[in-house]
Amino acid sequence: MSERFDGPIVVDQYRAVTAATSVTSVTSDRPLARGAAQGAVPVVDGFQVVERRYSDDDALPSIGLANIHAVVPGIEANKDKIERAVGIFRDLGVNVAFFPEFALSGYFWDDEPACRAYMDAALTERHVDWIDDVLRPMCTGELKAIVLNNLTAGDGSRYRNRTIIVSPMVEDPLAPEHSYDKVFLPGIEKHYTDPGTRDRLVLSTEAMSGRLGFTTCYDYLFTELLRQYAFEDGVDAIVQLASWRAASSRDYPGMNVRTDLYYGELWDTVLSAASAQNQLWTIACNAVGQHGITGVAFWGGSGVWAPSGIRLVQASHFHEELLVVHNLDIRGARQFELDDFNYEFDFRQAHAAMDDGAAAVESIT
Repeated sequence: MSERFDGPIVVDQYRAVTAATSVTSVTSDRPLARGAAQGAVPVVDGFQVVERRYSDDDALPSIGLANIHAVVPGIEANKDKIERAVGIFRDLGVNVAFFPEFALSGYFWDDEPACRAYMDAALTERHVDWIDDVLRPMCTGELKAIVLNNLTAGDGSRYRNRTIIVSPMVEDPLAPEHSYDKVFLPGIEKHYTDPGTRDRLVLSTEAMSGRLGFTTCYDYLFTELLRQYAFEDGVDAIVQLASWRAASSRDYPGMNVRTDLYYGELWDTVLSAASAQNQLWTIACNAVGQHGITGVAFWGGSGVWAPSGIRLVQASHFHEELLVVHNLDIRGARQFELDDFNYEFDFRQAHAAMDDGAAAVESIT
């Protein structure tokens, strides 16, 4: 585990679904966008924008989640989309803005020569000038940092999946000590990408009034990683950036149970359960919409889960939305759960009494 930036800001089946769900009300006291009726979701610069207010304490952090679709192929279109979203977040008083996994490039596909040629052009190293000259200068006013994920160059023809922090206070966002490389790789990603070093990234930040740990998509399913963040590193929140798919079928005909959206339902279930189990916030930002070449659908559903496991707010599973949550009490809500039941304390107390922890094996015939 690496601890970084200690200081005042240490930045810290789908097509068959016909009804689109989304967060629709606006509870902020900020004015609605021009042309938006009271109670309607305002549209700003091409995005539906939803605001929520966790508390009345304006000293607490505000976050922005970009529940957006990456165009494939479309690096310049994705840059434009990111820039527009950042501008909206900044104007709404967001302190830290989060974007999905592969926000600049979009996801892999099976035609390896074409995919490699495109991904090589999308490597973050090839767009440092854009980061330095466009994105970093947008971190003004209340906006302290932008959290992005994209591919970087690995060994030979391999890639690494890297989450970076764009901020005036981070001189080199690509530096390994300032970033997080995805550890657990599913399916096609193993063909193109090398895993991270199994190091964890913890950011202590006044901008977020707490300690943040990072996961990328599939990482979140591995309980030990989250437990280490919670019990060993003492983080208050997990930042989960993803390109999490929607469609997969599970069928139990004898029980008359079937779903064609298994992966999507898994996202909704696991984020809630893991937040509760580890008594951590989960701040999750997922891609949405269909891949431009393969048609694979991503689940969206970016949102915020409290340390109780209760989902507080969630964006659409079907279309783009920018979600803003104001005045999150990151430390206070976690401390409330720890004061009620401290799972780490009870785990350590019981585990220490188990000696070697060997299982008792019984056979009943």
